[in-house]
Amino acid sequence: MGRYGLFRDDAHGDGGGCLPLPIIAAETALAVIDAAIAAAAFVQLARIHRHNQQHGWTRQKIFHFMIGLCNTVFLAYFISTIIATCQRWVCWVHGCGFVLMASPQILLLASFLLLLSFWVDLCHQTNDEDEDDVRSNHETLLDKTKSKPGTRPTDIRRKCFSGIQLGSRQKFVILVLVLSFAVMLTFAILIWLGRGENPIDSSVLKKVYLDVFSVVVLVLGGALACYGALLFSKMSKVRSETVSTEKWKVASLAAVSLICFSSSAILALVTNVPVLLYWYSTDADIINNAVILFLYYLIGSSVPSGFVLWVMRDMPQRPIIERPTQSRVVTLFRDRPPTTQDPQWRTAVTSSNKALKSSPI
Repeated sequence: MGRYGLFRDDAHGDGGGCLPLPIIAAETALAVIDAAIAAAAFVQLARIHRHNQQHGWTRQKIFHFMIGLCNTVFLAYFISTIIATCQRWVCWVHGCGFVLMASPQILLLASFLLLLSFWVDLCHQTNDEDEDDVRSNHETLLDKTKSKPGTRPTDIRRKCFSGIQLGSRQKFVILVLVLSFAVMLTFAILIWLGRGENPIDSSVLKKVYLDVFSVVVLVLGGALACYGALLFSKMSKVRSETVSTEKWKVASLAAVSLICFSSSAILALVTNVPVLLYWYSTDADIINNAVILFLYYLIGSSVPSGFVLWVMRDMPQRPIIERPTQSRVVTLFRDRPPTTQDPQWRTAVTSSNKALKSSPI
């Protein structure tokens, strides 16, 4: 009997008994990391909301909420895995654990699909779009609500939670999110049915789901890299300190997404460890599974989540309050003779302003 044979005899194949110490250590470390990321996301979300309460659900708030929720569910999964195996929860191995494992992965996938949708919007943005569309792309995922003179707080809350308008690509992300959860629940039901005497093999279903999901993640990493490079190229043509900072954020986020998602997807496709955690026969298998499990979740979820929070760490600018005196100042300059400007120069300035207002991060 090896060093961890005491656990292996009970846990082999069916999830009974406590997990080996190396796997418990790996999952505990992952739980601590995810707890820190979730706390940072929700604390920063509260700070952003207090900093400017006049905005609705901006892009920055949406990403912080999604990242915080995703890592919170990951935290619940790792803690539940340790407890469920020791307590021998039958439901855990036959469906419940699968649902709790897949849910945060889908939320993380939706977060980066949302980021990709904004990048696609900016890359395919036409030059004749009006300023309202550009401002909507930059500021909010949902319609931004502003406090007008005489508007009551109840009206503001009604505007925040009603009349939600999304872009076509953002609606597609929501559709993908709903379909992903529907497919995941279908697999969970089939896995639950596979616990009886029937042709359904639960382990095969888990492998199929993991392989399909890994391919989707691999494609997402490549798409983020391609559109990130395209957006970086477009932003490089605009000379501005703000745009220069933003373009390097885009480049770094695209690179991190490509490396992390491709690495975790290949790791899952080659080893299948995330869904075959309870299968091991030697002490070496236990150590290898613990290392692979830690790297899979660290590279595939913790690093991208933490990097997104770091890139979006800056506080948003406070809105400029329009005063009635500004309208009088504008009317004073209407009688000035118009100055002739080169149309190409005006086009360049307009493109530069749109690039500055349509921040990709």
